[in-house]
Amino acid sequence: MKSPDRLLVVDDVADNLFLIRTILEEERYEIITSSNGHGALKIIESEPIDLVLLDVMMPVMDGYEVTRRIRAMQDLPFIPILLITAYDRANAVKGLDLGADEFIRKPIEADELLARVRSLLRLKHSISERDRIDRQRQDFVSRLTHDLRTPLVAADRMLGLLQDGVLGEISPEICEALTIMGRSNRNLLEMVNKLLDVYRYESGSKTINLQPLNLKELLDQVVQELKPIAISKNLELSAELDDEGVNHVKGDRLELLRVFNNLIGNALKFTELGSVHVSLKLNESEAVIAIADTGAGIPLEEQPFLFQRFSQGNHQKQGSGLGLYLSHYIINAHNGKIFVKSPNLDSQKGSTFSVHLPIIKP
Repeated sequence: MKSPDRLLVVDDVADNLFLIRTILEEERYEIITSSNGHGALKIIESEPIDLVLLDVMMPVMDGYEVTRRIRAMQDLPFIPILLITAYDRANAVKGLDLGADEFIRKPIEADELLARVRSLLRLKHSISERDRIDRQRQDFVSRLTHDLRTPLVAADRMLGLLQDGVLGEISPEICEALTIMGRSNRNLLEMVNKLLDVYRYESGSKTINLQPLNLKELLDQVVQELKPIAISKNLELSAELDDEGVNHVKGDRLELLRVFNNLIGNALKFTELGSVHVSLKLNESEAVIAIADTGAGIPLEEQPFLFQRFSQGNHQKQGSGLGLYLSHYIINAHNGKIFVKSPNLDSQKGSTFSVHLPIIKP
């Protein structure tokens, strides 16, 4: 059987507490009372509360300050706050700006009080249910992807042993089949790893290690590693990197490597003819990294959804639709921004992805 909702009533006037408590107890709510703001905050910190009914004018700590402190409690589940005031609308508006959800004027009418309480409790329960479902979803996907990694890693190692002939000589035909199987397995493992990181970022459990970083060296490394792809497609991969970019940015090297590998790799993947150009420029407040290609470009109607999860567009290239979504999260975690322009303003074709990262202040 569902336990009754727990309501905290805060008022420094005993008669007001008695009146409100009498009205609410008739609806079988569990009522807790406090005569001051300090006592109310202690109750909220120590036990679960579903709704706070809060008088605005109280000595020592008024309802505005209590509201502000409740909303400042970062780890506290959402608790609706109903302000009770004898003053004009401007006073109520001030409370709403501080984080209260509704207000009611004195003298209190029972029907109005009960209607507002029921409304706020519906809000509380809908948010609680949404958060519960979201936690279950994140936990399910996180566990699923984590459990998927183990057999995929084992399969990758076994396929490697077979290809190396450790378990016996194999024919060229079987070797080719194993190569295809290994590539498919690694693609799946990469998608699972991306999913894991996506949910770590979404849940706030992903930790990034911000250290002074040489962006020029990092970008040059990515460009050199991806050169063979450009050569195999007869594309020109060039870079114009500002020499003053040494340690001007704080970042997580591995996470930023992932971002630029994804952005430059995508540019090469979606460009069939022409070039991909990488540039690094510094200004007073930020480093701007641009990756410009001469590919087919991105339709305007697809661009608003480009950084959403599983968004792949209408192209025919294989992909998980997670790379740009994860890149967006990583750049946000660095207090940066990522943008796309397509077509390029200069050549009227292709796309340019630009990453803006704040520089270290001297």
